[in-house]
Amino acid sequence: MIDIAKAGTYALGNHTVKRIGYGAMQLAGPGVYGPPKDHAGALAVLREAVESGIDHIDTSDFYGPYVTNRLISEALHPYRKDLVIVTKVSAKRGEGGSWLPAFSREELTEAVHSNLRHLKLDVLDVVNLRSMLDVHGPKEGSLEAPFTVLAELQQKGLIRHLGLSNVTSKQVADARKIAPVVCVQNQYNLANRGDDALIDELAAAGTAYVPFFPLGGFTPLQSGELSAVAQQLNATPLQVALAWLLHRAPNVLLIPGTSSVAHLRENLAVADLVLPGDQLAVLDRIASDKAAH
Repeated sequence: MIDIAKAGTYALGNHTVKRIGYGAMQLAGPGVYGPPKDHAGALAVLREAVESGIDHIDTSDFYGPYVTNRLISEALHPYRKDLVIVTKVSAKRGEGGSWLPAFSREELTEAVHSNLRHLKLDVLDVVNLRSMLDVHGPKEGSLEAPFTVLAELQQKGLIRHLGLSNVTSKQVADARKIAPVVCVQNQYNLANRGDDALIDELAAAGTAYVPFFPLGGFTPLQSGELSAVAQQLNATPLQVALAWLLHRAPNVLLIPGTSSVAHLRENLAVADLVLPGDQLAVLDRIASDKAAH
């Protein structure tokens, strides 16, 4: 079995977690809506993840909705003491799976209680407030009111730690005036490096950065350079993209998702993948090449 601890560890709240985690989003149906095609297969992926040493799982009640949290509790409850489950709030699902903001005090409070209920927990390890000011990416604007609601729920003992998602550097700084922020989860990958400065800011503060969509998500990154490097290293493009993220900064925590045990094992094998300096230089050029076009 691959030793994912070789990829290193980092602080996440009051826990130290391995830098390779697991994102549960893909366990829901198409479009992150409805039940999985293979219920037993979804449970098998979760159990394999934890048995392989993963101690950081990312989820949300709006995946499905409710689907991934119920799968996690069915597969893994009672949970291992070292398992950190990170969830997020501020959205809900509309007719046909649309994504809608759910930012009010009542909606946020209900979301926290709903996550507790479906995960069968008395307290949530980490709750990320996902900005819905723009569904497609970070947008400046005040998050003071919703983040204050979560800080109050934290003070009531329902949440241990708070994080942010889909946010800017200013929004992180503003949130820290209300309560500590233990992680930031934004889209970031080889070709989309708008958060370079934010990652370095967070690293200096000892705060975890959790990139999602390492290959571009719903519009996968197509790169001849990436494919060529992967071929030379006898790896897949996704493995190389994940290894590059691990190399990018020590505070980067990965949460690649999959609904396949075989694909999960491929993701975990990144712990053994070393990127030579010349290949790193090629990969580092992908973002600038994309910008030039």
